[in-house]
Amino acid sequence: MTISCLDHFFPEPVGTKSNLVDNQILFPKSMMEFWGSPRQDLIVERLSEFEKVAYAQHHIRCLPKEREALLQFKAAIVDDYGMLSSWTTPDCCQWEGIRCNNLTAHIISLHLPGQYHYESLSLYYYDESISRRYISGEIHKSLMELRHLQYFNLSFNYFRESNIPEFLGSLTNLRYLDLSSCGFSGQIPTQISSLSHLKYLNLAHNYYLNGSIPREIGNLSRLEYLDLSGNSFEGSLPSQIGNLSRLQYLDLRYNSFEGYIPSQLGNLSNLHKLYLGGYDSALKIFTTDQWLSNLNSLTHLSFDYTSNFNSSPSWLRIISMLPKLRELSLIGCGLSDHFLLSFNPSNFNFSTSFSVLRLSLNSFTQPMIFQWVSNTTSNLVELDLSWNLLKGLTSNHFGLAMNSLEHLDLSYNVLKGEDLKSFINICTLHSLYMNGNNMTEDLSSILHNFSRGCVRYSLQELSLAYNQIRGSILDLSAFSNLKVLDISNNQLSGKIPESTRLPSHLEQLSISSNSLEGGVPKSFGSTCTLELLDLSYNKLSEDLTVIFNHLSGCSRYSLRELYLGQNKVNGTLPDFSIFAKLETLDLSINQISGNLPKTLELLRSLKQLYLDSNKLNGTISEDLRFPRKLEILSLRSNSLKGVLTDAHFFNMTKLRTLMLSDNSLTLEVSQNWASAFQLDNIELRSCKLGPLFPKWLEKQNEFRYLDISNSGISGTVPKWFWTKFGLSILMSINISCNNLQGTIPNLPIEIHYSSLSLASNKFEGHVPPFLRGSTFLDLSNNKFTNSFSFLCSSGVAESLYQLDLSNNKFFGQIPDCWIHFKSLTYLNMSHNKFSGEIPSSMGSLLQLQVLLLRRNNLIGEIPSSLRRCTNLVMVDISENRLSGYIPNWIGKELSKLQFLSLGRNYLYGSLPLKICYLKSIQLLDLSLNNLSGQIPKCIKHFSSMTRMTSLTNYEGHHYSVHTGAIDRYFSYKLNAILMWKGSKEMFTDTGLSLLNSIDLSNNQISGEIPKEIEGLFGLVSLNLSRNQLKGKIPSNVGKLTSLEFLDLSQNQLVGSIPSSLAQIDRLTMLDLSHNYLSGKIPTGTQLQSFDASKYEDNVDLCGPPLKELCIDGMARQGPIIKFQEDDNLIFNREYYISMTIGFVISFWGVFGSIIIIRSWRHAYFEFLTYLSDSLYVMTMVKVLKRLHTT
Repeated sequence: MTISCLDHFFPEPVGTKSNLVDNQILFPKSMMEFWGSPRQDLIVERLSEFEKVAYAQHHIRCLPKEREALLQFKAAIVDDYGMLSSWTTPDCCQWEGIRCNNLTAHIISLHLPGQYHYESLSLYYYDESISRRYISGEIHKSLMELRHLQYFNLSFNYFRESNIPEFLGSLTNLRYLDLSSCGFSGQIPTQISSLSHLKYLNLAHNYYLNGSIPREIGNLSRLEYLDLSGNSFEGSLPSQIGNLSRLQYLDLRYNSFEGYIPSQLGNLSNLHKLYLGGYDSALKIFTTDQWLSNLNSLTHLSFDYTSNFNSSPSWLRIISMLPKLRELSLIGCGLSDHFLLSFNPSNFNFSTSFSVLRLSLNSFTQPMIFQWVSNTTSNLVELDLSWNLLKGLTSNHFGLAMNSLEHLDLSYNVLKGEDLKSFINICTLHSLYMNGNNMTEDLSSILHNFSRGCVRYSLQELSLAYNQIRGSILDLSAFSNLKVLDISNNQLSGKIPESTRLPSHLEQLSISSNSLEGGVPKSFGSTCTLELLDLSYNKLSEDLTVIFNHLSGCSRYSLRELYLGQNKVNGTLPDFSIFAKLETLDLSINQISGNLPKTLELLRSLKQLYLDSNKLNGTISEDLRFPRKLEILSLRSNSLKGVLTDAHFFNMTKLRTLMLSDNSLTLEVSQNWASAFQLDNIELRSCKLGPLFPKWLEKQNEFRYLDISNSGISGTVPKWFWTKFGLSILMSINISCNNLQGTIPNLPIEIHYSSLSLASNKFEGHVPPFLRGSTFLDLSNNKFTNSFSFLCSSGVAESLYQLDLSNNKFFGQIPDCWIHFKSLTYLNMSHNKFSGEIPSSMGSLLQLQVLLLRRNNLIGEIPSSLRRCTNLVMVDISENRLSGYIPNWIGKELSKLQFLSLGRNYLYGSLPLKICYLKSIQLLDLSLNNLSGQIPKCIKHFSSMTRMTSLTNYEGHHYSVHTGAIDRYFSYKLNAILMWKGSKEMFTDTGLSLLNSIDLSNNQISGEIPKEIEGLFGLVSLNLSRNQLKGKIPSNVGKLTSLEFLDLSQNQLVGSIPSSLAQIDRLTMLDLSHNYLSGKIPTGTQLQSFDASKYEDNVDLCGPPLKELCIDGMARQGPIIKFQEDDNLIFNREYYISMTIGFVISFWGVFGSIIIIRSWRHAYFEFLTYLSDSLYVMTMVKVLKRLHTT
């Protein structure tokens, strides 16, 4: 098929399918509008010339040299989707994506855009990628041979982080170049400036493209379309862009530019659309510059996030005078009411064609913005004021003045329901978005007041979601032309009355995330246009069969999406086949029981089926067949049994998501199973897939999510599985909790932003370096022995955020290579055999939030370099052999610490006072060390321990990943091993967050228990046992009403037990034994319930549960003088007992023998005689010498 190149190329909207189809080129209506109606004659003329050449009927064969160049290009390409499958025949002009000139046979067009197609009826859900088709690999330099190439489009393919080829600069006949959304990195090659005929250049959304825009881009004098948006360009905008005098479209948004916008842009007199700014941009405008006034052809203008626009009101006047302006976007420019007050509305003269104004994410608060809009530009068709602080609309002047307004977005302000009255007379209004405001009124009153004007006849879309609207669902039929109604995420309650009527033209109704009860009224089933009904996340409890019967009116012929998930719907699965057009059915997280009906196959239109998290049971029948058009099947978290085979999935060519986890299912399929479809999401956790690794996965090349954990798989993992890690980014693979073994090969592949869990298997040997590209990597509970090559390979592991190497067999020193891991947030190396000191390079982990080195053989002091890790939330280095002092900087520098565990080491010295800087501390475990000194009184500054714990505001722990491929938050789970009620217990995540605990036991801490401890009202566990504490127990210890565990045993505490202790009704473990306490044990349900051993070995305690009775508050018998039994005292009870026994045995051992044996007795007395004589002689000699000297 042969075509020639059109003189002008027409850009496509980002993300649409290609419009170049077979023998014709279709131009989107929006692009025709871009060129403007005055050019229609020229377009027709050139199309006529184009047809003479492009659509000639005779065929020619391509040139062998160019065919060979294409084959070399193909050889370097990874073509998993067969986009180049036709590139085998002799005539390359007939290959897909290739067009030749019918006169010269030269290739003039290479059109191979990838395709990402998303489909969803709902306005609010875009979850599933229905189809995907792209090439990857390398762009081979053989394309240099295509010297006559005029059109080159590789957009929406996947050339991950490779650079834009420099050789493209040699294709000097190029008119059209589109490399958008391909994952390119590096900088724009300056060689592109050689493309002197180029008219269309699109490098948008490559994310990793960086550096500055080359000045040489100004040499592209014929350029008419330039899109560089959605990349990571930085620096200032080159003034040479002003040389592109033919430019009609310029988009530079969503980069990291800084500095002032060059005034040379004012030279672009032909510019129709100009888009600048973006949330990462730091561009500014010269407040005195007026270059914008030269752009008289401008129809679309965006200055989003321009930081100093609010200080330049004159710019808005200039903009208002642009004669052809149709759309203006000033999102996030810091505009406020004060900005409006700085000029007079009469100074503005917007053109009559001005129709779209976007002012979201600013700081408007007062209704004056509506007055200003209506006074300056009453011809608006679309107005966006979302994400401001607007409140208090009272006048209806705006509604009367705006006689062309069709779309109004006021989402995420602080408006109330009564403010809707301002819009009841906008008779042209089609859509109104009031999401996320401060509406607290009853739904019936809101809609009643709003329906009193002519807007009730024009309104087609109304969203009141994410407010606090109360009441129930009543008659909604007043809005006769309403097609979309969203009142989700409010506080609606009660049953939906049977009398409720819906608008006769309603197509979509969402009432999800409320507290509605009962079932679905029959009137919903009588709405013949209803396509989407969302009642998920409520408290509906009706039988599912009844609900389906109520929807079986005329809506059964129109309904395409039905969401009933997260309710209390019960019963069994009825016959679905009555819904002829149903495409999505969500019944997840309910109480539906029974088996899967055999009639499932009859749902011929069904694409998505969610039945997960119910009570489905029984054995899946061999005769069951799933619908052939099904794309998503979710049956996870039920009690289904049976064997699934190839036959159950017969002819399902469109299946993309398969979720069967947490059932008792067995998958017995052939090695070629699933070859008819390519899965995105595979969740088969706890299904039986073994005993060998599933061979059918070898033909699955598109999955992004794979969970086959706990699936009874044994043996080794085949090499082909590891190579799949290089197929895509953002993969998540979980093969944990199996019986897999062997080593992981070190493959020459790169993985990016993937999540991998190999935990709880039997892998051994080295950890291979290619896994460094993961975002989440869990290798815990295996038999790995060497981490050096993984940790110390060259290059920076920029994407690794979570690393778990715990419970392996690593030994030797921890490698000192942590400078490579700039993004690491979570590190767990616990339960290994690491020895030596903690490497100082760990201090380079500036993003680190969790450091777990528990239970190794580490020695030395805590390295001072860790003071740089100021984001640490949890540090656990317990059960090692660390020595030295607890450093002062822990409290001062690590102020975010919530969990600090240094127990079971050899630390000594006193507690540093600066430890009290840890205002967020929830767990402090310093037990089993050699610490001395006193408990500092400043512990009252442990702010988190002064508050009661609760899950109400628990947000978990998370970190932010912001790259070109990912921009979202990820969470992680914490765990800690604590002594709890006499034994070691593992606390994780939410349980840990509820635990405020101090453990200073088994040290040599002295002094008194500070009374400031009484202010730690949120304390749940306090263990000060086995120390040398003296004085009295603080009298108001009963204020610690959250206390569940209190151990003060084996100290030297005196006085009585405070009566307030009986007020702690949560106390489940108490130990006050082995002290010097006296007096009556206070009466209280809790204190008398503990075993008597918890009070034993005190001086003079009496009263239940002890046997000693009290008289006048004292023990009945006399005081007992005793020594404290304490492991830390040298002279304790056992010492004196052993001394007594030793003396008795020694005495009778010697003197007994003398009495019994006569020879010993004579020798003994002779020795005494000799000894006395010797002492007498020595004494007399000493005396005589002293007398002689005097």
